[in-house]
Amino acid sequence: MTDDLWSNAPEAPPAITPAPASGRTDLRGKRLLVGLPGMGWRGDLRGDSAVIQSSRTYVPALPEHEWYRAESERIEVFAPLIPIERVWIEMPAAMPSPPSVVPRSVFERLVSLDGPPKREPVPVRDVPGVTGRRIVHSDGTRLTRDLRAVTEPYQTAEGDVCLHVCAELDWYRWGWSGKSPRIREIPIYQLWVE
Repeated sequence: MTDDLWSNAPEAPPAITPAPASGRTDLRGKRLLVGLPGMGWRGDLRGDSAVIQSSRTYVPALPEHEWYRAESERIEVFAPLIPIERVWIEMPAAMPSPPSVVPRSVFERLVSLDGPPKREPVPVRDVPGVTGRRIVHSDGTRLTRDLRAVTEPYQTAEGDVCLHVCAELDWYRWGWSGKSPRIREIPIYQLWVE
């Protein structure tokens, strides 16, 4: 694909901007980050409705694979309770991100330890090793999140550079049941790593 074709790629999706969970009531099914300022952050979690115990508010936080399994199979799973002040929700920013530039040095990637960092989408063409990564698809008219890459980029017989993706539920079901996911072939100029 020439540079000319890349310039016609859809606009990048909005970045993920973490927001404190305190004061929120819509935590069920939301992507979560947990941790402490100055320590670090754990992602790939989904939340459930907050609970109050001994006048403290906690958020049940499940690893995504357990959350999808519980929802799909209608089973109960253990969810550790995290104090709400240690929980952030992953929220797409209101505005699309400017064209992303892959940082060239570690100094361009430095963040504050006061809260989880913003996650800018990066075009699949700029990221090595995408299999299993979170993917966002933008065809210029709509945005689809909650996808996972099933392959690395490859070239079709027609010469297009594509990637196989699947819905996250199918990705995780593949792990717990062995059932192969339903895949879609999408040109990589429409895909970003989240």
